[in-house]
Amino acid sequence: MKEGIHPEYKETTITCVCGNVIETKSTKKDIKIDICSSCHPFITGKQKLLDTAGRVEKFKRKYAPKAEVAPVKKKTTKKT
Repeated sequence: MKEGIHPEYKETTITCVCGNVIETKSTKKDIKIDICSSCHPFITGKQKLLDTAGRVEKFKRKYAPKAEVAPVKKKTTKKT
């Protein structure tokens, strides 16, 4: 391998906005994140449910079959 072309792999800390600090190794010195496994809503079970019923109703209205208009019968004239 060539000398001097590989980044330095060093101890680093990952800091979450919730205060959780994780020690790991990386090429970066310090990493700041918004969400970690300690505060992620899906993992903690504190997730907010969206109003999916409104979304479903909107979808059904948009893609529902259109009300069909009764076809108009054309008058045919008999040619003699």
